[in-house]
Amino acid sequence: MDNTKTLPDIKEYPDTEVQKNRVLTLEEWQDKWVNRKIAFHQEQGHQLLKKYLDTFLKGESGLRVFFPLCGKAVEMKWFADLGHTVVGVEISELGIREFFTEQNLSYSEEPITEIPGAKIFKSSSGNISLYCCNIFDLPRTNIGKFDRIWDRGALVAINPGDREHYADIMLSLLRKGFQYLLAIFSYDPTKHPGPPFYVPAAEIKRLFGTICNIHCLEKVDVFEERHISWGINYIFEELYLLTEK
Repeated sequence: MDNTKTLPDIKEYPDTEVQKNRVLTLEEWQDKWVNRKIAFHQEQGHQLLKKYLDTFLKGESGLRVFFPLCGKAVEMKWFADLGHTVVGVEISELGIREFFTEQNLSYSEEPITEIPGAKIFKSSSGNISLYCCNIFDLPRTNIGKFDRIWDRGALVAINPGDREHYADIMLSLLRKGFQYLLAIFSYDPTKHPGPPFYVPAAEIKRLFGTICNIHCLEKVDVFEERHISWGINYIFEELYLLTEK
């Protein structure tokens, strides 16, 4: 499975408050795209999503799938090719345009009337719509409800102080019978300020536990040489499936 290996449970780092005041502005995220600091983008797609795709989709067709903070995730094309409707939100217009270009998809763009300065980009086939705006402005649009959410690089990128607001928006977008697949990272947050931010299991329970059953599907070692520069010596990715209680 592409150098991912299952690991036994590790103890969560006790100092969960150390990153709580960290703030990245939208401009800083946009600059990451301009300056090509986008190591978070996975050209081959997410390996754990591939592994658990059947678990996530449950053989259902015609689903509405939401990608928060989507970037130019190639998985959006996967779901569209399977006949599902994909909606994403991303602050970087550059990232959105690169998605359509790199996937060889023609598209149109139009302003989002409810959000001044924001735009929506739609594939010509009509089954991919990407909103270029602040995710916290999304409730002002008529975006509808979703059967599935694929949250990779989203909760871990939101400023820690905004997580509760973010989780409330995500929960408000879910249809009955939803499946919410969430990927988070675990590492020593005293060694690296983030993003991606450290999200302990207790935080997932706090944010989503009143509405969702929470099941950890897998925990894998994703440490690479580039992580040495972060000052850490381990990092795990954990995949959670959230379902309706």
